[in-house]
Amino acid sequence: MIDAGLSCRETLKRMQELGLDTKKLRAIFISHEHTDHIYGLAQLHKKLNCTVFISQKTLRNTAIKLKEEAVQHFEADSAIKIGALTILPFAKHHDAADAHSFMVSGAGVHIGVITDIGYACSDVINCFRQCDAVFLEANYCEEMLSNGTYPVALKKRISGNKGHLSNKQAFELFLKHRTKNLQLLLLSHLSQNNNTPEKALALFKNHSQQVQIVVASRNKATEVFEIKSRNNELSNGVIVSKKSIQLRLFS
Repeated sequence: MIDAGLSCRETLKRMQELGLDTKKLRAIFISHEHTDHIYGLAQLHKKLNCTVFISQKTLRNTAIKLKEEAVQHFEADSAIKIGALTILPFAKHHDAADAHSFMVSGAGVHIGVITDIGYACSDVINCFRQCDAVFLEANYCEEMLSNGTYPVALKKRISGNKGHLSNKQAFELFLKHRTKNLQLLLLSHLSQNNNTPEKALALFKNHSQQVQIVVASRNKATEVFEIKSRNNELSNGVIVSKKSIQLRLFS
């Protein structure tokens, strides 16, 4: 699991609705310390007794008490193996102590989890180009934010280089850097006040081609998707047959 912003009760409820076995959850990765990413962490960790992967700086900037023996620290660009999966954290530009995005890989499939970024830096672009599916922030509509009631300072924070990704920025990343391997784009982290699912989808609908575009709901679990690699992998001159990994994402 990446981030635990919902309450423990709501997280478990949504997992059960999707038929996800909570006993199989072995690790929770935390991207940064903002409340909407850690709200349910303490109770979820206590109830499921799973390992929490979190950077040292991020942990220091939370008020959460976790069992020391159940905490593992990570650093950017150092891959972590958990079972058949490899999780690669990489630094992102956000106004937090030590914020990270992630690429999760297994069985020839790469999944990007990219939210809370001020802009698409080279690390984000590199990840996006490799992915078969991406959970990507489309936080705000630039016009809605500009004309909205937020204080000027907050508007500047959201739209700044350490803030959030707009619909337009997410679309530009998709248009310029998608590859033929990309199958699924989950638009996520939509602002309740400065965006709508309709506005986010409008930019993508005529340019999606073979990519399925889905908006992750704030209020209910998103369905489970199965992603299969579109490429045969060539290793030492031997063609390895296509494999698949199930992408389990919910909002």
